[in-house]
Amino acid sequence: MRSFAAIIIGDEILSGKRADQHFAKVAELLAARGLRLAWVEYLGDSRARIAATLRRSLAAGDVVFSFGGIGNTPDDQTRQAAADALGVDLVLHPDAEREIRARFGDQTNDVRLLLGTFPRGVDIIPNPFNRIPGFRIRDHHFVPGFPQMAHPMVEWALETFYSDLFDCHATVEQAFLLTGANAYESALLDLMEGIVADFPTLRLFSLPSIAPDGQRRHLELGVEGEHALVDQAMTRIRLEVERRGIDWRWRP
Repeated sequence: MRSFAAIIIGDEILSGKRADQHFAKVAELLAARGLRLAWVEYLGDSRARIAATLRRSLAAGDVVFSFGGIGNTPDDQTRQAAADALGVDLVLHPDAEREIRARFGDQTNDVRLLLGTFPRGVDIIPNPFNRIPGFRIRDHHFVPGFPQMAHPMVEWALETFYSDLFDCHATVEQAFLLTGANAYESALLDLMEGIVADFPTLRLFSLPSIAPDGQRRHLELGVEGEHALVDQAMTRIRLEVERRGIDWRWRP
């Protein structure tokens, strides 16, 4: 199974001037296709730091969606960092030039053409919003920071290059909401460790819920994975929490 990831770039996000709108959306787009995020990183507009991150992800062979920093202003460093990571120079991409000239016509100039200056050897990602493309190379997809542009471009990339992976590893998720004096994580650690040991292909999760006054509401405990194994694991959990006198109900 390929690992899908996101890199979200921009000093304005790290400073809190703008709220990230990409993490939740890319997770949603992947989930709708039976896929999930393996990791996410937030980076400022640091050319060296972005390049180091890209070198690592390129070496890992992950499918990465990079959001932001591909404009033509001095604070946009993603194109340059990608070129550094790939060990190539920046050149005006002919397909990007055609898109930009189609967008601006007689008002096309050298400043606007900088928007199509990408690392040598990449392919473009079409932008249905304003025709200013992104670019892709080695399963890394670089799109603008604007959600109205970026998200349709991510969908296009998923449908164009990864449709063979959709629902190949379809999973189910089930969980109980546990309540009572012993419905807390440390009291159930041995049970969780037993489930992980006996069902290594499942993903176990535990999510405590705390009321505003600090009192425990419930513990959400469940697993995700292949349907038959999930049923077995949940039966094991149910029998054990009943033995311990813990109240349970299915999570909606």
